Amino acid sequence: MPRLRTAAAAVAATLPLLPASVSAWGTLGHETVAFIAQNFVTAETASWAQGILDVSSTSSYLASVATWADSYRYTDEGAFSAEYHYIDANDSPPDSCGVELERDCPDSGCIVSAIANYTSRVQSSSVSSTEKQKALKWIIHFLGDIHQPLHDEALEVGGNGIDVTYDGESTNLHHIWDSNMAEQLIGGYALSDAKSWATTLTTAIKSGAYASEAAGWLDGMDVDDAEASALVWAQDTNKYVCSVVLPDGVSAVESGDLSGTYYDDSIDTIKLQVAKAGYRLAAWLDLIATGETGLAKLKRDVSVKREDYVFPPEGWARRDNSAERQKHKRHAIGCSC
Repeated sequence: MPRLRTAAAAVAATLPLLPASVSAWGTLGHETVAFIAQNFVTAETASWAQGILDVSSTSSYLASVATWADSYRYTDEGAFSAEYHYIDANDSPPDSCGVELERDCPDSGCIVSAIANYTSRVQSSSVSSTEKQKALKWIIHFLGDIHQPLHDEALEVGGNGIDVTYDGESTNLHHIWDSNMAEQLIGGYALSDAKSWATTLTTAIKSGAYASEAAGWLDGMDVDDAEASALVWAQDTNKYVCSVVLPDGVSAVESGDLSGTYYDDSIDTIKLQVAKAGYRLAAWLDLIATGETGLAKLKRDVSVKREDYVFPPEGWARRDNSAERQKHKRHAIGCSC
């Protein structure tokens, strides 16, 4: 039976193999997602976001804060947010993939409930400007995280415990999905690389490979039921764990160098997921800021009264899944993703 969350002593043995800090999609992916969103949001949404973020550069107002959440979670003040970057789907890849909120999201929260929480907080009249800014930064980041398949998977600590070789170097499966493969495709990870990749993917969405399917990416999107919307994204992403990430199981990726055939088989999914994340982020921000989006005929019911969440929200304690919660051992190996 594949390992999910083993005892802390067991997983601690793998600690030297794991990076001290891992960001879904890495800097390149997160900034690309943000630039794509900038390319699609309305002018009104852009002005709203710039006002909340209080950033100096209007050319990269979303991209410049896209990785803030990864830095913040490693501070004493932000340590509580580490588990909000993922949801641990306790499924059985490659035989069966799926995300179930009641089973997989602990009382303390996960990426699905975090997106719902911060979507509410960024709109709340009782939240300070400082906390609204944090909420928006988390939304920007978590919309990226939730589209990385191994951020929607419990197996081997989201792939962090699966040792692999990439381009002759020892690493782990989660890391190559975060960074190595995207950087191999683009050739770098500077802000300019992200902007260039975003331009390419934006063209693919508007008139290229994704033009016929992009509208469908917004199906089920409802900012007034943010938890349900985020669950759709998690489920959509998790399916790739079975079909692309681990189609032949763990043992198949533990041998050989994954920078060849495995990269070739995976890179189209990475491009697709980064494009989806950026497009969905744009639509989500439009809906929050204006009640509708220019991407599709989506409108929110502006008569719905927004609930003012506490921090963390009391509603996150509603689930009785303490047994599953014991499987969340990411912190035991120094990894929060």
